Amino acid sequence: MLFYTITEGAEKVPVSHFIAAVKSTGLLTSDPRLRDCMEKIREAVRESAGEVMMDLELFRKCVGGNIVLLSLAFRRKFIIPEFEAFVGIINHIYYTSKLQQDGQVAKYIPHLTKFSPDLWGVSLCTVDGQRHSVGDTKVPFCLQSCVKPLEYAIAVHEHGTERVHHYVGKEPTDAAFLFLDKPHNPMVNAGAIVISSLIKVMEFVKKMTGREYVGFSNATFQSEKETGDRNYAIGYYLKEKKCFPEGADMIDALDFYFQLCSIEVTCESGSIMAATLANGGICPITGERVLSTEAVRNTLSLMHSCGMYDYSGQFAFHVGLPAKSGVSGAVLLVVPNVMGVMCWSPPVDKVGNSVRGIHFCQELVSMFNFHNYDNLKHFLKKQDPRRQSDDDRVNLKLEKQLSHQLNSHTYKNTVWKMDS
Repeated sequence: MLFYTITEGAEKVPVSHFIAAVKSTGLLTSDPRLRDCMEKIREAVRESAGEVMMDLELFRKCVGGNIVLLSLAFRRKFIIPEFEAFVGIINHIYYTSKLQQDGQVAKYIPHLTKFSPDLWGVSLCTVDGQRHSVGDTKVPFCLQSCVKPLEYAIAVHEHGTERVHHYVGKEPTDAAFLFLDKPHNPMVNAGAIVISSLIKVMEFVKKMTGREYVGFSNATFQSEKETGDRNYAIGYYLKEKKCFPEGADMIDALDFYFQLCSIEVTCESGSIMAATLANGGICPITGERVLSTEAVRNTLSLMHSCGMYDYSGQFAFHVGLPAKSGVSGAVLLVVPNVMGVMCWSPPVDKVGNSVRGIHFCQELVSMFNFHNYDNLKHFLKKQDPRRQSDDDRVNLKLEKQLSHQLNSHTYKNTVWKMDS
């Protein structure tokens, strides 16, 4: 029985120990899937004068509706089974990348210059909803070009591949604003402007983040409009070439494009968006299908070939994962079938990519076999966090750590605390 697996045969454990054990698997107490369980625990805490002890009866009452999820968690059946060890390495990469001092905050959109170059955050969310954040992960920032893959995915989801690619191509371009009779791809400004005439976005973005933070920066929107001469020039050229769908208004489409670039997320909510793409269009923390599998496949393909401005080829070679960057300093990274990552640091290089974000991605694939062409069976120089260790000594050590966390007196006086 799961209860005795957790308690190692003990009849009771403090509730605070149970909560700590849940968090050690990567689940947050704010996870929507655990809402009923956590509410019952809160209720038990409110009704008790002292430390609440979780016995089998309270366990059944609280966990009944989440037994499958928690069984997978405690038996280390999630995609990242040794999550605490994994995030230890993630933290190390974060602090290594923090030392990068190159790049400058983008100046051509005046509102972006208000962000400190010292800001640096990384959040990840796995396809099972395991989550970790380090750094400035609660600070809202604008998606800028990171909205383009979402915009494209929504368009394909609603209209299908054939109709969308009647208006935009699929080819990379080595000039970010260059196009011929139709935009090269949806990841450059011209393609995104055309696609913005096809879709409605905000509700999709909220679903992709599991209803976590999504905002709108009116100041950035106004700043974009006031300094968007090049985008207006692109718009008029596209109109001349009859690139817009019949009946679409170019000025309205351009205005909407500026609004899309001004959508705000945090690293935490952005990582869930990335994880929704990693999970085939299903939001990991709600289980809701947001995008079709066709839309996700096409989006990841284009992110892989076109997502990092003029560095796209280099990124595909060195990192080998779908990603999209924005001049706000955001990098949305997808490890298909494993996790999504949102990195954010305002200083960008000459191409427009976050310096720390690029460094983080490169270090990530140097440590783990996430590169698209790393051989999962024979590439022994990198770690595979998806595998449980075959070394019995390692397993025994991890089991002892879990046991210690559940039974240590360190938690005896822990004050009940939920995730913010």
